[in-house]
Amino acid sequence: MKIALLQMTSGIDPARNGRTIVDAVAEAKRGGATMLFTPEMSGLIDRNRTRGRANVRDEADDIVLEAVRAAAAEHGLWVSIGSLAISGARDDGRLVNRSFLIDANGGIAARYDKIHLFDVDLPTGESWRESSAYAPGEQAVIAETPLGALGLSICYDMRFPALYGALTGAGATILTVPAAFTVPTGQAHWHLLLRARAVEGGAFVIAAAQTGLHEDGRETFGHSLVADPWGNVLLDMGTEPGLGFCDLDLDDVGRVRNRIPVIAHRRVFSLPVATP
Repeated sequence: MKIALLQMTSGIDPARNGRTIVDAVAEAKRGGATMLFTPEMSGLIDRNRTRGRANVRDEADDIVLEAVRAAAAEHGLWVSIGSLAISGARDDGRLVNRSFLIDANGGIAARYDKIHLFDVDLPTGESWRESSAYAPGEQAVIAETPLGALGLSICYDMRFPALYGALTGAGATILTVPAAFTVPTGQAHWHLLLRARAVEGGAFVIAAAQTGLHEDGRETFGHSLVADPWGNVLLDMGTEPGLGFCDLDLDDVGRVRNRIPVIAHRRVFSLPVATP
């Protein structure tokens, strides 16, 4: 089964970012892909929150979502939109960082709101407080697709293996991890964490990523990646934006899980009891 990954350098204009994705849908279909995967914040990257907020819409009015749904229907292609910033979902006024799975008829097959939010101070001096603008999701999501059962996640989620244990335990055979990873954390942990999530779950990991220097001044790591259930890297797109293709042998999941049945061997255990 062939898939396509779109590596983007999303900017501050949702309409322009949307056209990039729509063009990629057509190119992915011409290339024989069954599904296209895009990065986190495909529709807008802008750390100027006043300016960026003016370009954020609710789900019904989001121009990127509308354009991608129409393109998916036109070309008969499934599309995993890594995430979009969506407003109007919360009483406290915060946005949600939401993935959308679009089917080949343009319908919304699944939604997932990012559970783990990136609130960190890096040694480089970079400081990020995602929770000041975004509210965390509370529900893990699996959806049936032509590739099999797809477990959804976003970027910083990859550091929390319990989420992926829950997804693979509930039947997911493919895990999506769209991202906008910083360069320092990407250099240290990107390949390590994604390969680990693949190995511990005996699942494919598909991680479409943002890359390069963005209009708002931030820089992202790139290296959109596909790992197989044995932890082999099948695709690494480096740092250039564009479209990449990868062939998946879906039977690899069963072969690996039969060889090392980690899911069947998982056990519930109690925590240590503190002594006086």
